[in-house]
Amino acid sequence: MSQQIDPRGPRFGAAITTVVLAIALLEVGHPVATTLITIQTVVFALGAFVGLQAQPYGKLYAKVIRPRIAAPTELEDVEPPQFAQLVGFGFASVAFFALLTSATVVATVAIAFALVAAFLNAAFGFCLGCEMYLIGKRIFS
Repeated sequence: MSQQIDPRGPRFGAAITTVVLAIALLEVGHPVATTLITIQTVVFALGAFVGLQAQPYGKLYAKVIRPRIAAPTELEDVEPPQFAQLVGFGFASVAFFALLTSATVVATVAIAFALVAAFLNAAFGFCLGCEMYLIGKRIFS
């Protein structure tokens, strides 16, 4: 059986990610965008490769938010949100290297795609990367 998590944690992380990516998108071409994308790429990498428990936004949720709210009414498997972190890492990596090489159009598109996915999760609880994981699991199982 896979590890179960409070689904509100990744949604909280998506809200922070939305803010970070929105600012980065507005600042493409300026050093602040590169700094924010660097940070966000590391955040995604930790969530994807180490685990959601290592992701800074998840740690913030666990330490500050979770103790102040009711217990979750349902839990979810960790694999889909962790895969979503991998997808985010992919887009953030493209944006990072595009910013380093002054390919601002590529960076803008990559950041925008990641921003839309983060916003959908934060605002509506729809995790695009999670859905990709579940579709892939159905196809390849």
